[in-house]
Amino acid sequence: MTVLRRVSLSTGITMAVAEAGPADAPPVILLHGFPESHRTWAKLVPLLGDRFRLIMPDLRGFGQSDRPQEVEAYTMDTLVADLFALADALGVDRFALVGHDWGGAVAWAAALRGHPRIERLAIINSPHPWIFQKSLVEDARQRAASQYMNAFRTRGMEAAVEVMGVDRFFDKSFGAHVDLATIDPADRAASIAEWSRPGALTAMFNWYRASHILVPPPGVTVPVPDWVLRLAPRVRVPLRIVWGLDDKALLPVQLEGIGEVGDDVEVVPLKGVGHFAPWQAPDRVAAALEPFLAASEAATGARP
Repeated sequence: MTVLRRVSLSTGITMAVAEAGPADAPPVILLHGFPESHRTWAKLVPLLGDRFRLIMPDLRGFGQSDRPQEVEAYTMDTLVADLFALADALGVDRFALVGHDWGGAVAWAAALRGHPRIERLAIINSPHPWIFQKSLVEDARQRAASQYMNAFRTRGMEAAVEVMGVDRFFDKSFGAHVDLATIDPADRAASIAEWSRPGALTAMFNWYRASHILVPPPGVTVPVPDWVLRLAPRVRVPLRIVWGLDDKALLPVQLEGIGEVGDDVEVVPLKGVGHFAPWQAPDRVAAALEPFLAASEAATGARP
């Protein structure tokens, strides 16, 4: 059974958090992406919840969590701080971390900074920041596929969505990636209700506005940003990349060189699966995650 509650964090926000699984099982924190919520993981709960303590927050600005309106409230430093503040609030010391899309960006950032509380890292269709930024400069197809990021950064985007209708925005957001008929009507209705709350769209788009990722216009020659030219830190914990190969937003170029970003990297490609793999292929995602997450339990020899 999944229980949803609100948790006050030391970072100054209150976060809605869904939990499932035995309280004494190995903890796994799962971070969703845009424009989602803890419901990203709903189909994985029956597949993993008997063995792991699943902690599934609505990240700041999403779902039922607080939604600050300032762009500065969504810097990566703040988002990473939320992650560890959540672990503190729930009494979790060390944990495995799973991230999809923007949640994966937070997970990458936390692991690349070498935080010792992360035991294992699993990434689902979320690009390594150095590889992503380089591809946006050098790969015309990835640059074209990512132009939506610039649209989301536009100050008038909220008004455009309101004119379009939030329900239509939901269908446009997911329809290019997932068969809309497979989405639970209750999940669709809950998402539309959350996105319709005052300030919700601004909070969600602020994730893009606060990001330092550069998305050049098509056909323009630009240099690779200086930070990409610096050697990227390595991921020191075991890393599993689960990737839907039919992702139309994040192309297979994101897997080029991915095996070199850490000390222990394994890639699990999912043929015929798109960007929203946890929704589209939960059985295959769970099959990729379970043995990887279970290895953490075997390494410690006992449940925390």
